[in-house]
Amino acid sequence: MKVIKFGGSSLADANQIKKVCDIVLADPARRLVVVSAPGKRNSEDTKVTDLLIKLAETSLADKNCSTELKAVVDRYASIAEDLGLDNEIIDEITKDLTKRVNSSKKNPGKYMDLLKAAGEDNSAKLVAAYLKSIGKNAEYIDPAVAGMILSDEFGNAQVLPKSYNKLARLAKKDSIMIFPGFFGYSETGEVVTFSRGGSDVTGGILAAAVNAELYENFTDVDSVYAANPNIVDNPTPIPMFSYEEMRELSYAGFSVLHEEALAPVFQKGITVNIKNTNNPAAPGTLIVPSYALNEEHKKFPVVGIAADKGFMTLHVSKYMMNREIGFGRKLLQVLEEAGISYEHTPSGIDSISVIIRDKYYDEAIFDKIIKQLYAELEVDKVTLEFDQAIVMIVGNGMTHSIGTAARAAFALSNANINLNMINQGSSEVSIMFGVDAKDAKASVQALYKEFFA
Repeated sequence: MKVIKFGGSSLADANQIKKVCDIVLADPARRLVVVSAPGKRNSEDTKVTDLLIKLAETSLADKNCSTELKAVVDRYASIAEDLGLDNEIIDEITKDLTKRVNSSKKNPGKYMDLLKAAGEDNSAKLVAAYLKSIGKNAEYIDPAVAGMILSDEFGNAQVLPKSYNKLARLAKKDSIMIFPGFFGYSETGEVVTFSRGGSDVTGGILAAAVNAELYENFTDVDSVYAANPNIVDNPTPIPMFSYEEMRELSYAGFSVLHEEALAPVFQKGITVNIKNTNNPAAPGTLIVPSYALNEEHKKFPVVGIAADKGFMTLHVSKYMMNREIGFGRKLLQVLEEAGISYEHTPSGIDSISVIIRDKYYDEAIFDKIIKQLYAELEVDKVTLEFDQAIVMIVGNGMTHSIGTAARAAFALSNANINLNMINQGSSEVSIMFGVDAKDAKASVQALYKEFFA
């Protein structure tokens, strides 16, 4: 069995859905299909997920949301009509959306997840209905019935281990199963979603659960490139990445694959193939265990460059910090108690910096944190630095290459880019640079020129 996942651009309209179904039907092993919500039909269009967020926000504000509801229904109706489906499926989708809108709003996070999940759920129903209409043995799979059990974290759920044994039962079915991505159910039966782009995660979980021979992830590019094509002109396509390389790049801003999607398949050693719905004959890019990398791949110290904005840095200084047992733990405990997650903690003997995503910033909360650090840890100085970005160079070949960091730092220096931080993981698969957000794009261009031009 192969698990195959399609992104929003692959499901944006009826023509795209027909392409999707042709791809599925071309290989009998493609029996478990994960679908996203319909994406943009053109650059001026709006994704269905964004329409649903607007609908939820309008409803939560106790405003009339009939216009927003109609916009979502109309998108599905347009697709269904162009697929030649009858009104039954549209009536089903309309009733589902209306029921969600009229649900309790006491918990805004819960309500938002319920609305957002409608995008993938109804997309799956629509694709299953079309396959059945052309005489195929296809069925919509309800994640609640299948056993997609997630943690009770609205908007940022994690799969629970008990899910895998339940989901493994899908391998016994002989139909083409259309499974909605992005969401599952908590143990109390509430709809909960992964973070944005989480349909990739659904695909990874299902591939691991059914022990798939391959996880195919279809998007709108022929390959994964060494850098973002919107930043670098005609970047080099990379035919193969290791799990570790792709995970680092996804974390640092690669939008091809969700950063958490590889964890389930990593445990089983399942190969992932990134392919193009609009050009399915192209070989795409393989993501494999590091031991499966070919010798050609290992020759290159850097195979990918990525950047991501939206970070801030908490700088903490205290003379003789290195002699104080437990200082780091106490600092991170203060953040933990405030509900703040951190990303990295580069440090010196008398200072430590904690890199945090901007989304966690709240002035009142951080005022309290800073006061607590002065009072309880008796620090000398605490400062906050905003508008930060991380830039990552990634490659398994770094382990055996001398001077990679020096080349990167020299390239950034030549581009007149100031480095706020350098951090290399113990695995030596990546080197991360902290720069001002305004320099993120120029940093990628300078590094690409150094390692690929």
